[in-house]
Amino acid sequence: MAREIERKFLLKNDGWRSSVHESRTLRQGYLCGNTRASVRVRIDGDQANLNIKSATLGVERLEFEYPIPAEQARVLLAELAGEVVEKTRHEVRYEGHLWEIDEFVGDNAGLIVAEIELEDADEAFARPDWLGAEVSDDPRYYNSELARHPYSRW
Repeated sequence: MAREIERKFLLKNDGWRSSVHESRTLRQGYLCGNTRASVRVRIDGDQANLNIKSATLGVERLEFEYPIPAEQARVLLAELAGEVVEKTRHEVRYEGHLWEIDEFVGDNAGLIVAEIELEDADEAFARPDWLGAEVSDDPRYYNSELARHPYSRW
């Protein structure tokens, strides 16, 4: 069974930008969601995936991901998904961990969130000086919620 352990943070400043080693554009939309799970389609460059994630609050959730043809993903986004979340994902390595920093555009413009995936919910990790408040337990920052209730409307 696949488990995702991910912590999510706001950022205090742009100090992370000088350490970016890769950036790419992501487009994702949600095909369905309920109180137990969400089903997402994501296009990441030339790759596309179908993702099923439990709708559990907190840092640990079930997650299953399956590659699909990019053309099918484009059709799913255009025909079946509701609002599409678009963002640039920047990767930053800091003291042995990979940080994924999502800089949102469109209705979520102005929101920048840093995520770190861990092996264990209690795993220790170094906190960069650009890291702000943790929002792992705040559902407003989940991408599925940002699709339904964009940051610009808060």
